[in-house]
Amino acid sequence: MTYRVCLVCMGNICRSPMAEVVLRRTLADHGLDDVVVESAGTGGWHVGEPMDERALAVLTAHGYDGSSHRARQFARDWFDRFDLVLAMDSENLRALRRMSDNVRLFRSFDPNAPEGAEVPDPYYGGPEGFEEVLRQVKAASEGLAKYIAEQRRP
Repeated sequence: MTYRVCLVCMGNICRSPMAEVVLRRTLADHGLDDVVVESAGTGGWHVGEPMDERALAVLTAHGYDGSSHRARQFARDWFDRFDLVLAMDSENLRALRRMSDNVRLFRSFDPNAPEGAEVPDPYYGGPEGFEEVLRQVKAASEGLAKYIAEQRRP
């Protein structure tokens, strides 16, 4: 049975698409190739646009391919499609919880992150912010892969 995860940030051009790309590879590395990973934004400003060029540059520099991404906006009925909906920060968590309680913070899967840790929005900063997002996304993706593997054990 396919397991489905949706990662959500504000505009779906920085954090959540970076997390989508990294999580897909992490899951494949853990032999979880049948997990579907998607991303979206709570806002619709960037719908149809590619990933932010700075996010794409950081991913590319680290051997990831995010070139096919196009931004989408999360819709209430998507909760029925996904086993797990994960917000990048508390603002998006609140927006999603107005639709459903079935949502968590993405970094809650990083065993070394403090409780309530967020993936900060790098949009208004420089390249170092995107590098930090990548580090945080990698750590949470490892923890999430372990969680999914355990959830799927008979």
